[in-house]
Amino acid sequence: MEAGSSKARLAVACAIGGIVLGAAVVALHVAGPVAVPGLPPLDALRRRFRRRRRPVRVYMDGCFDMMHYGHCNALRQARALGDQLVVGVVSDDEITVNKGPPVTPLNERMVMVGAVKWVDDVIPDAPYAITEDFMNKLFTEYNIDYIIHGDDPCLLPDGTDAYALAKNAGRYKQIKRTEGVSTTDIVGRMLLCVRERSVSDRHNHSSLQRQFSSGHGQKVDDSGSGSGTRISHFLPTSRRIVQFSNSRGPGPDSRIVYIDGAFDLFHAGHVEILRLARGLGDFLLVGIHTDQTISSTRGPHRPIMNLHERSLSVLACRYVDEVIIGAPWDISKDMITTFNISLVVQGTIAENMDFAKDESHPYAVPMDMGIFRRLESPLDITTSTIIRRIVSNHEAYQKRNEKKEASEKKYYESKNFVNGE
Repeated sequence: MEAGSSKARLAVACAIGGIVLGAAVVALHVAGPVAVPGLPPLDALRRRFRRRRRPVRVYMDGCFDMMHYGHCNALRQARALGDQLVVGVVSDDEITVNKGPPVTPLNERMVMVGAVKWVDDVIPDAPYAITEDFMNKLFTEYNIDYIIHGDDPCLLPDGTDAYALAKNAGRYKQIKRTEGVSTTDIVGRMLLCVRERSVSDRHNHSSLQRQFSSGHGQKVDDSGSGSGTRISHFLPTSRRIVQFSNSRGPGPDSRIVYIDGAFDLFHAGHVEILRLARGLGDFLLVGIHTDQTISSTRGPHRPIMNLHERSLSVLACRYVDEVIIGAPWDISKDMITTFNISLVVQGTIAENMDFAKDESHPYAVPMDMGIFRRLESPLDITTSTIIRRIVSNHEAYQKRNEKKEASEKKYYESKNFVNGE
């Protein structure tokens, strides 16, 4: 009997509590929040919470000369340490003084960095070494919380640490260097091609191409000077591709635009044509040709970057939604149907336009279907343009590489595992 009475009292109490709570909710809705003695007003709490939730802004700088997937991966890691990533691009003069002449000028490097999908803002003409004045400017004008750099040492010509001030201020964070690639490495690959042409059959051309494509960390010395060039240390993994991927497909009614090519030594010309192509639809699908296809159409020394390296560079571009890794040379009706392609485009600036004279035109099917369009390329830059810059200033880049290779070798010999992505 007593147990039944307790249950009844509990039920009545719950009912009364529900009525009181409902009345309180209605009162708050009608009259607004009520101040509670001893506690700050609700609006003040909201403002305080918003202040705590100010976006964390991180800064990373670099030369970004001949920008590659290693640069992009560094920017991806830096962006993961905050909510917004601001990138400083070092001026041409500063690079020349500290490292030697850049291959790509500032305006092209700005295009490249601005196109990386993890970058929120770009600062041109950043200093090579972070001075106290510039660091204070980052903290006050750009609201930077942390300065980011890789685990490889960055030393000034006098041997001092370029990031010492940021470290001393407690505003420095470190990311893991991307293994297998550097600007020095890529320039070395091109210099190797130049030397290969001048040394008669010291190495078989097709063998050299296989070294480019297989990612061997082999040293090749064909100059007789003892100065070798590392071909590639790149080890492709599915995880890296997933990290670079957008992980989303087109919608059912999306207008899908397709563009293909080698995208070797990914440069500002590539970025600008991809930007135009993306503007013609809702989803940009990029086909990347195999190493073998490129070698057969552009010569045994191409590509400089292998298929997986080129794929990552393209995937990092903010205008690209998806890539086909190892796209076919000829665009078939079946391929157009499979990917629901609405428009196929090609730029007016390309390495090899000889197929236009051939009977088997790779764009014949989309042309017949009336879905092909040629786009005026905004920049007159090709992979050959980049290579010619190296060749024209061969001695300067050779000296720069010999100096840099020594520090690269030291890094690889003394490196330790650094946890990161």
